Amino acid sequence: MAQTETHPETGETLAEDQTFTYRMLDDVSSLDPQIVEDVNGSDIVRNLFEGLMNQAADGTLVPGVATDYEVSDDNLTYTFTLRDDAVWSNGDPVTAGDFVFAWRRAAAPETASPYQWFVELMSIENAAAIIAGDMEPEELGVRAVDDKTFEVTLSTPLPYFPQMTTHSTTFPAPQSVIEEHGASWTQPENMVSNGAYTLSEFNPGERIVLERNENYWDNENTILDRVVALIINDENVALTRYQAGELDRTEVPAGQFPRLKEEYPEEAVSFPRLCNYYYTFNLSESGPEAFKDPNVRKALALAIDRDIITENVKAGGEPPAYTFTPEAVAGFTPPTTEMAEMTQAERDEMARELLAEAGYGEDNPLSFDMIYNTSESHEKIAVVMSQMWKQKLGVQANLANMEWKVFLDTRGQQDFEMARGAWCGDYNEASTFLDLLQSDSGYNDGKYANEEYDALLAEAKTAEDTSPLYTEAEQIIAEDMPVIPIYHYAGVYMLDSDVGNWPVDNVEQNWYAKDLYKIAE
Repeated sequence: MAQTETHPETGETLAEDQTFTYRMLDDVSSLDPQIVEDVNGSDIVRNLFEGLMNQAADGTLVPGVATDYEVSDDNLTYTFTLRDDAVWSNGDPVTAGDFVFAWRRAAAPETASPYQWFVELMSIENAAAIIAGDMEPEELGVRAVDDKTFEVTLSTPLPYFPQMTTHSTTFPAPQSVIEEHGASWTQPENMVSNGAYTLSEFNPGERIVLERNENYWDNENTILDRVVALIINDENVALTRYQAGELDRTEVPAGQFPRLKEEYPEEAVSFPRLCNYYYTFNLSESGPEAFKDPNVRKALALAIDRDIITENVKAGGEPPAYTFTPEAVAGFTPPTTEMAEMTQAERDEMARELLAEAGYGEDNPLSFDMIYNTSESHEKIAVVMSQMWKQKLGVQANLANMEWKVFLDTRGQQDFEMARGAWCGDYNEASTFLDLLQSDSGYNDGKYANEEYDALLAEAKTAEDTSPLYTEAEQIIAEDMPVIPIYHYAGVYMLDSDVGNWPVDNVEQNWYAKDLYKIAE
């Protein structure tokens, strides 16, 4: 039951039951801040833990555990002041040492964090050497000046460094709990967290339940009592359950947005998101010989009619993608590529020519396997792509779906020929996308390597004006085609009109349950 009958700021009458229930497609990869690597998992972790900074509903930075920070004149040292009233769910104070422990843990090779590379991306001093195993984690450029002062030293200035501290990898971790319980520290009976909620139930494949953390420093301004995530693999089943009143939010099944927008104008929502949807070629030693030829990769990319996918298959307001970086990114307008300027008929013609040049045709048909994680929407898109290739180019793509964790592992081990990829920005700047295709990026699953591309991104780290460098990087992607961009995401939800303050203006879609509330119907 909410502590107040009406919302203190809006005056809306609050519902008696302050439970927010939403649908997730898959199990989460982890609930450990330094291990989690998927969007759904990060959403849960963001509500269980709190980092130095949070985001407001429009995506701007607001204080989290840190009340503020100071930057040195050379922009290499950030000093964060932690709030006195921040405590763990067991009542222990949250200290600068908890951040030191967590950040070292993320960088340490023995943690094997899938997001280890993010620590290096943050330009923290000695991160690269620690990740490579050449230095000890204790030498990472972080230190506790005292319990409430956390200092970070960078190797090069990074203007968007503070934005990166809203990412789950940078959240504090309870050292004594992790040392006592090992990998099982994230079980409900063991977990100690410092966010607005605690973990009360974790049933893999079924549900995750969070309850309000009475020890959270801002608990008196938190309205939602409970957050329930239900794992429902089938989008249509989820929609039925939403319509039956069992869910407050679910994704709109592919193609159904126009109908639902007409029937439920207040509940069917679509807004730009900071995410891309693409397919990646395996360009490593284990990848197919055919894909080593950029003409083959280009031909396959050209033959996909993205308008059919965005307008007929998805139909939720998603823009077709001809660049890797989405339009929604702040401060950078992706360049117009040659492909984007052509008609689909011209693209198809060029695709046939390039494939013939590469030596593939009726006498020598191209055939390969492509994988995606289990989802009706992913399946529909993969089927349409394979049909376009078959009809236009005589190419045979063999489709296979996999459960999420198996899929992540298979793709990460380069045990594939072509695989679905998607990326949601870790911070609102073009490099969060472009860095993925750097030769040593932890998420460069296709193992694309281009020295000129790497050099551009390295230069952008310290450049006053990054736009021309990012534009050039996008042009290299368009020329080399290591990935096939398909579309850029829109947030396409059924969202119950009794949910207050959903952050539709935050293109990153980082949402905090502590800022939501349920309105009386």
